[in-house]
Amino acid sequence: MRGDRYCEVLLITMNAGSATGEVWNTYPLNDCPQATWETLDAKALAAENNVPIAKLNGPRYWLMNSVEKVGGVADLPKKDFGGLEMYRQATVDIGSLLEAAKPYVLHQVNRSAAFTFDAGQRVYELTSTDGTVFVMQTYSVQIDPTLTEAQLTDLGARLALPEGWTYTSKILDAPLKVATGTTAAHVLQDELGNSYSELTAG
Repeated sequence: MRGDRYCEVLLITMNAGSATGEVWNTYPLNDCPQATWETLDAKALAAENNVPIAKLNGPRYWLMNSVEKVGGVADLPKKDFGGLEMYRQATVDIGSLLEAAKPYVLHQVNRSAAFTFDAGQRVYELTSTDGTVFVMQTYSVQIDPTLTEAQLTDLGARLALPEGWTYTSKILDAPLKVATGTTAAHVLQDELGNSYSELTAG
């Protein structure tokens, strides 16, 4: 799974000024071929799906080694978006769209999944001023199409982190699990669109 490419479409609805997104994901149905992805039109997808906003998110690459999806994927809703089949994998509480556009803003994601990073693998982490650690779960080539995993070790030099935050990387001595199978995940993105999950117990 690590290094596999995917894309997402977020179907966003509004309620009293607060946004919620359905997250539709190409994984593991296809690897989001670039030629097809480039034909997708967000406004057209929004109209087709009767939502005010559709957001294209990707292409992205997984950094975990495995995912345990509660209930598996067989019963997940599936839909075609402009020739790309996708599963509805999660919902995200976006809140204010203005705030959501900023990096390092925390969002709650209901994804019913646990991510595992294997021992011996390199991970990339943000640590906030209060000591909370976030591990990079996926990196994005939507903003910087030239970004590769090899560049992530030293990515901190490119990031305008909040005051007191740090970016580090390390090789895992033991497996690392982000256990959000039955609890909501807390996720943020940096200014390049790379996504990080708050580390959880277990």
